[in-house]
Amino acid sequence: MNQQDNPEPLDLVWGAAAIAKVIGHTTRATFHMLEAGELPARQIGRRWVASRKALENFFAEATG
Repeated sequence: MNQQDNPEPLDLVWGAAAIAKVIGHTTRATFHMLEAGELPARQIGRRWVASRKALENFFAEATG
C-alpha cells in the first residue's frame, strides 16, 4: 500500500492517561468523561483509544 491509498495515517492515543494529556484534563476527570461517553473514544478490551484528530475536532467544535 502506498501513501496515496492512505494519505493520513491514524494517530491513535491509547489509554486514559494519554488521552488526558491531549485534552489537558486529569486522568480521573478524563476517565469519568470516557465512561460517560462524553469523548469521541472507544474501549478496546480494557483500554481506551481515541484518534488525536477526533479529539482536536471535538474540542474545536465545542469551543467555537
